[in-house]
Amino acid sequence: MTIIIDPQSSGIAGNMIIGALVDLGANPEELKEIMESTAEQFGKVNVTFQKIVKHGIDSTFCHVEMLEHKHSVGYSEFIKQIEELDIDEKVKRTSIKVFERIAKAESKVHGKSLDEVHFHEVGASDAVADVIGSIYAYYSLNLDNQKIIGLPIAVGGGRVKTAHGVIPVPAPAVVEILKDAKMVGGPVDSELATPTGCAIYAEICDDIMEFLPLTKPEKVAYGAGRKDFDHPNVLRIIESSDISESDKIDVIETNLDHLTGEEIGYLFDRLLDEGASDVSITPIIMKKNRQGSLLKVISSRKNRDHLIDVIFKETGSLGIRIAPNMHRGIAKREFVKKEYDINGKTYEVTFKIGYVNGEIISSRPEYEDLKKIAEDSKLPLRQVKELIR
Repeated sequence: MTIIIDPQSSGIAGNMIIGALVDLGANPEELKEIMESTAEQFGKVNVTFQKIVKHGIDSTFCHVEMLEHKHSVGYSEFIKQIEELDIDEKVKRTSIKVFERIAKAESKVHGKSLDEVHFHEVGASDAVADVIGSIYAYYSLNLDNQKIIGLPIAVGGGRVKTAHGVIPVPAPAVVEILKDAKMVGGPVDSELATPTGCAIYAEICDDIMEFLPLTKPEKVAYGAGRKDFDHPNVLRIIESSDISESDKIDVIETNLDHLTGEEIGYLFDRLLDEGASDVSITPIIMKKNRQGSLLKVISSRKNRDHLIDVIFKETGSLGIRIAPNMHRGIAKREFVKKEYDINGKTYEVTFKIGYVNGEIISSRPEYEDLKKIAEDSKLPLRQVKELIR
């Protein structure tokens, strides 16, 4: 599947993303519970969902009512509180990345270090609910296994009142967050794009396009905005069947001859954690017959510069090769969950199914699921693989 986020007409906000993802199939009861519980230490909120019609478009409205507003906290303390939340680790990690995008934008705008940044609107309980709710819905729909394309964001116009006074639209933080994306002013004299919505969009989109690509829509979902205009104030998300068997990637390479095996292993894991699509290490013979390793990293365009920065800092390399926009042939992929009874306990295993021209060419269980079963059941991983067929 390919997921297309379309904020061209009415911008983007956290609650609009959540509404659209609920319209796409996310469970509203689960979202209400996770959003209210995680926001509680930052201030109580009440979350409701309802189907409404926005100028003829049937959509889902997520209303996050802030019942309590606590004092703003510094970035480090704020992240520490997020770290302590009892939620899925993937949801937590990705949510922190969203907040980091916002904090970096705020620090740039105000000329402060991250430790000096205090969250105001961004650290409020409703914003916490928006971010964690959006990311929870994203993972619940397995969108992390799909390609997500973002279209240009309509940011509105005019001026808006904030904790820092009256500022122009788009807000400076929005401009910073969308530096690598595309935005357009209008179509109304009002703020359409919030820092929270833009940061979520920037984090989950794999590619940003100017126009809708060749698409075969299978499902269309709409998340309603709070304001009413002379046009439908909705965020559209299109779920499309795979439309191409090619993809564009960036390949990053550098030679390593001064790192220990442990340091290379750490680098390998770090790059995957930081967003690399794949990492490989190949033994090579370098000039003067020195033994070394070739580091090759496959990256999406949005993660390339960050991964290069990580490689420079972790390796001290003086040169990194980049092959941008390489074409990659890809098989259609589908993720299917199956349940297995092992020693009287039921486990869920995700299988990655590969198709070419409608024919299944591979069906493999995800390693992380097998690892969890092995650790929980105390069975050897090899035996777990035998049981999972």
